[in-house]
Amino acid sequence: MDREINGLSSMATRTVLAELTEHIRLVHGLPVRFDSAGGVEIARRVRDGAESDVLVLAEGALAGLAEEGYVLGDTVRPLWVSQVVAAVPEGTPVPALRSESDLRSALLSAKRIAYSTGPSGTALIDLITRMELADALQGRLVQASPGVPAGTLLSSGLADLAFQQHSELMDLPGVVIVGPLPDGSAISSAFSGGVLAVSSQPRRALEVLDLLGSDTASKTARTKGMRAPGDQ
Repeated sequence: MDREINGLSSMATRTVLAELTEHIRLVHGLPVRFDSAGGVEIARRVRDGAESDVLVLAEGALAGLAEEGYVLGDTVRPLWVSQVVAAVPEGTPVPALRSESDLRSALLSAKRIAYSTGPSGTALIDLITRMELADALQGRLVQASPGVPAGTLLSSGLADLAFQQHSELMDLPGVVIVGPLPDGSAISSAFSGGVLAVSSQPRRALEVLDLLGSDTASKTARTKGMRAPGDQ
């Protein structure tokens, strides 16, 4: 009897994968389970030889693992894109984000700014550097622990402004999403999937990956703050 298909993913795709794997199990009869953690931790597990079948990770990180031979290169495909949004604690003033000038004002007004260890965090630091605000914000940037949503620092009082993928900030208690960053400053994180080289069931793993990239999966992803590549 075929065993359950095991997957590894970063936290950003955890909620959409939870819903999709239940759909795949019920409709297609394929038992699938994903274990989600911070992207850096997941990459470490893969390099340490974790026995799993499918990997869903930030596009760049997954491509790197494929180049190293941990992912079957011909199975890699884009899955979803998540826009980076700003958020504030519930009950506090909501800043405008209509322009880069608004974004600059929001950043300079914040006492503590939370960001992630993932690709959205790297992109935010790059944006702050491009806006020549690195010196002004020195000491005010707070990086969430790996696998921990930056939004939890808002609800705990450790930050008053946070930036992360929409999928990771939506539905967090005590958090209000301000919206995406303005044109010219917008940040998106792309996520890809692939079959791990150590998989003992690569054919069934690829079938799961095909279902994750289906139109049905794209509709579910939209409800979780993500979209298929090419969608507007």
